Amino acid sequence: MKAAVVERYGPPEVVSVRDVPDPVAGKGQVLVRVRATAVTSGDARIRGRRFPPGFALPARLAIGWRGPRRSVLGVVYSGVVEAVGPGVNGVAVGDEVCGMTGTRMGAHAELVAVRVDRVCAKPAGVDHEQAAAILFGGSTARHFLGDLVGPGTRVLVNGASGAVGSAAVQLAHLAGAHVTGTCSDRNADLVRSLGAQEVVDHARHRVAELPDRYDVVLDTVGNLDRRSGRALLATGGVLVLAVAGLAETVLARGNVRAGVSSEDPESFAWWLERIAAGEVRAVVDRTLPLSGIVEAHRIVDSGRKVGNLVITP
Repeated sequence: MKAAVVERYGPPEVVSVRDVPDPVAGKGQVLVRVRATAVTSGDARIRGRRFPPGFALPARLAIGWRGPRRSVLGVVYSGVVEAVGPGVNGVAVGDEVCGMTGTRMGAHAELVAVRVDRVCAKPAGVDHEQAAAILFGGSTARHFLGDLVGPGTRVLVNGASGAVGSAAVQLAHLAGAHVTGTCSDRNADLVRSLGAQEVVDHARHRVAELPDRYDVVLDTVGNLDRRSGRALLATGGVLVLAVAGLAETVLARGNVRAGVSSEDPESFAWWLERIAAGEVRAVVDRTLPLSGIVEAHRIVDSGRKVGNLVITP
């Protein structure tokens, strides 16, 4: 099969598309023919060895010192089951499925072997590109915000046009919250169309200096910390740091939340149902073939990615 391989850390050009051996579905696994995947900010951070402050040493010990031990990156997939391993029930060859691979990665390829208990059925009314585009940002947004937003909740989404931010705006809007999003002026109309009542141009206003106070502040960019973020909170408010350094993560308590989001198939199914019903949409910057994956990494590195970058192997 063809796969995007990263053998050493570096700029986008270290990614190369090569022929590699096909994976095999082991016990409790299914082999999926990947129809769509995504290049996320996490993929680009791993490739470029750009870890949040304090995480550089533990990340390289866990992922690889000179380059990723798992040389095929990618955690999001949507595709068709091509084979089932021993002990698999309830999933058959030909089923359309999607999900995330977690630390095993491997989704930037034509085939990926995944745990059957992490697989989510893809509804017929959602295409593979939409499924691949919603899983990462959608599951992250729901993990951090699911129990915090409701009718009348005042929510600030910092980085509202990205993969996590665009999903968070829609999640909060669906819950009846009053949403303010920060983004560039060129993405303001998009963010409003997702459900934000107010949009702040981050080029003109520093988010830490905004005059209003919010019940929930979600930072998807990484330019807020416990001190600056808490200053934006109303009484009883909660600060969520989706991009946090080691110290901020360890010290997050009380009205500050941080950490790693879960990859829950139930959350995947929730978003897919909402897309099928026309209640939300997956925001896609562009769709590229596997041969365009270097360009996809360049776009992520530019900081100007809107929503998601989808790859169709």
